[in-house]
This record gives sequence, structure tokens and C-alpha cells, in this order.
Amino acid sequence: MKPISPMDAMFLLGESREHPMHVGSLQLFKPPEDAGPHFVRESYQALLERTQIQPTFRKHPAFFGGVTNFAWSSDKDVELDYHLRRSALPEPGRVRDLLELASRLHGSLLDRHRPLWEAHLIEGLRDGRYAVYTKFHHSLMDGVSALRLMQRAFTTDPDDDEIRAPWSLGPRQRKALRRRPSLLGQAGRTAGSAFALAPSTLRLARAALLEQQLTLPFRAPRTMFNVRIGGARRVAAQSWSLDRIKAVKSAAGVTVNDVVLAMSAGALRAYLLEQGALPDGPLTAMVPVNLRKEDDDRGGNMVGTFLCNLATDLDDPAKRLEVISASIRDTKDVFGRLPRVQQLALSACNVGGLVFGLIPGYLANAAPPFNIVISNVSAGRSAPLYWRGARLDGNYPLSIALDGQAMNITVTNNADNLDFGLVGCRRSVPHLQRLLGHLETSLKDLERAAGA
Repeated sequence: MKPISPMDAMFLLGESREHPMHVGSLQLFKPPEDAGPHFVRESYQALLERTQIQPTFRKHPAFFGGVTNFAWSSDKDVELDYHLRRSALPEPGRVRDLLELASRLHGSLLDRHRPLWEAHLIEGLRDGRYAVYTKFHHSLMDGVSALRLMQRAFTTDPDDDEIRAPWSLGPRQRKALRRRPSLLGQAGRTAGSAFALAPSTLRLARAALLEQQLTLPFRAPRTMFNVRIGGARRVAAQSWSLDRIKAVKSAAGVTVNDVVLAMSAGALRAYLLEQGALPDGPLTAMVPVNLRKEDDDRGGNMVGTFLCNLATDLDDPAKRLEVISASIRDTKDVFGRLPRVQQLALSACNVGGLVFGLIPGYLANAAPPFNIVISNVSAGRSAPLYWRGARLDGNYPLSIALDGQAMNITVTNNADNLDFGLVGCRRSVPHLQRLLGHLETSLKDLERAAGA
């Protein structure tokens, strides 16, 4: 048995029926032209034959009587036909029906007595496509590592019919392993890091309090998203052309992620106006930041966090984009000059306020640390991807809703598109799908404002 790291244990300890702690994805595939009527069934049977299962896909918390969440247990025999499931949509097989099924799957808990993952092959879409919904407990891997692992099962060659199952893929081959330092060397390095913290702590305090380069937690207004939630979920998903977003980026002199945040901010402003619930002050977004190296697709969690002013109090989309870009740029400048230990400490400070949501009455009476999580887990690949000749048409990441954070927006890239996955508490965020229309309107407003 191996101990569970404190960060990974946090996702196990924080889970309840109302708060499933898994990340997921909904992928749409277009079968190859020569696919027969039993393509999905044949794919399912071929995947069941991939019985070489990697350690990450064997893990679940060990139980010592009534005590758990301190060490991992590894199952020697994994029931693949439990973790890999085949489903069909009822007629008429609309995308709406697929999203309804994904909503139910995303709201159900993973079994703690089995390895913490599931995959569902879903057929029956009337346009001939099929879907795959997968979920991994966040204690096993974060969104970036899950995305990278899933992408390794794909190929850019439409004629490659090899069956690659994510659970059978071993770790990437590492470059030459660095020699581990001696105990004395580790102690010296730790002491040196501790001495280095003092000047960087002063810089951090100055940047936050005097120069106001950082957006600080607990300055966000209370909104309809910052409430106690139930366990049922609703998901929504849609793709946007990356060329449109890059055109705004180039015309405005900002980054793709700035445009994604501005699209989201405009959509949130319109949605809240529609609900009669737009606060006077600007919403604050928590933006997860990948701290992994480019070739690192191991499990576990290695994520930092920024806070960003979404400028939802501004009606002008150009000014809103300018404020968002400056907010992220200033935070990156401060964050990038910190040692890794302080990057993690600052990130913990940004998200630590979520714990207060457990206190009865807190959410109804206090300012939230931030209003919403908006995450871009794009992996940088631009070529179309295939699995057994089927083209990946959509790759929609689905994340976590929490008490005080009733909605989440996550984005990834797929070929020439950016794919948006929205997750909301079914009770607290009515008509979640309307946000998709507001995202399109928001992008059009940005295109006009930037002259793109």
C-alpha cells in the first residue's frame, strides 16, 4: 500500500453525495465510412480484451475498519466489464438526449471499493455518431493529466486501427533519470529554499496589498452561483472555431485564454441579467494553472490557481477584455517570480476559502472567495485525432461543482475547435443550456469590438 498525498486526499475527504469529486469528458466520434452496423459493439468487445491494466487504474482507498483515505489499495483483478459499459440512447437519439444521459452519469458517485474510474460507450445518435463518457476521481488525476492520457489513446492517422485503451497505456518513457540527491543534499536544498522565501514573501505582500497586482479572495460579490448545492447535475457542451477566437486574440493583442475568459464573462453577464441576478461588482473567476512539465502525464494533482477579475460590471466588451487581460497578466507576473512552494501556498490561499462553505449559514451571509471556476486545459495539438478510424468530433471536459460554486466552465482544444464543457447544479442553475447561446453572442460582440 502507498500513502495518499495530502492534495489527493483532499478530494476524497471532500466528497459527499452532493459533491461528487470526479472529472469527466464527453467525446463525440464519427465512425469511418466503411464502418459496419456493429462498429460500437465490436469496439466494446475489443476494449474488454485489453486486460493489461496500469497501476493508476487499479487504485482505490484502502479501508482499515471504518478508517480510510490514508493509503491506496491496488486491486489485482479488475472487472473491466464493470468499469467499461455500453449504453444506447432512446429514439430519436438527439444530442439533447446524450447530454441528459451525461448529466445523470456525471452526478453519480464512483464506488470507493473499486478502482475510481468508469467509461461508457454510448450509441444511438440519429446522425450515426457515437459518444464516450469517461470519469476519473480527482484524487487519481487532475484534468490536465486525464486529457493527456486520453489523447495518447488516439492517433492522427485515420487508417491506424490499433485498439489503444487508456487503462493499458504505460507511463511515457522518461529521459535520463536524474540522480537523487543525498539526505544531506536534500536538507541543504530545503534550507536554501526556506531562506529564499523571505524576500519573495515581501514581494508577494507588496504586489497584493500596495501595487494591487493580484486579485485577492473574498472580494467577489455574492451571486446565484455561490450557494449550497444538491447532488444532481446538468451538463451542456458546444464547440467554437479556434480561428474565430485567434482572430480576436490577434486584433486585440491578447492571449487565447484571455478571449476564452472574456467570452465566458460576457455570457455570464447576459445570463445573470436574464435571471435578474447581476451584481453591481465584477465577478471573480478562479483559473487553474498547470504546473506540470510538458511531457508529464502521470496521475495525481499538480495545479496552481489564479484569481481573475471578469469585469462583468462593464457593458463594453472591449473594455471587459482589456480588464481581464490586465488582471491575468499582472497575476502571472507575480506568480512567475515565486518559488514553487510559494506558488502552491498562494494557490492554497486562493481556494482555501471554499472550506468555509461547510459552516452552516456562511454561504448565505459572507462574500465568496470567488464566483466561478473557468479552466482551459488545452493540450496544444491541432491535428484531427482518430480512434480505430473514427474521427474525434468533440471533446468536452466536464469538471466539478461544489457548495458555493454551483457552476463550472472548462475548455479544451480539438483540431480546429475549442470545446466548452459546462457543469451546473441542476437545482441552482436553471436553463444551463442557455449559456451556450450567450457564449456565441459574447464571441460575436468581441469580434465586432476588436474588428476581427
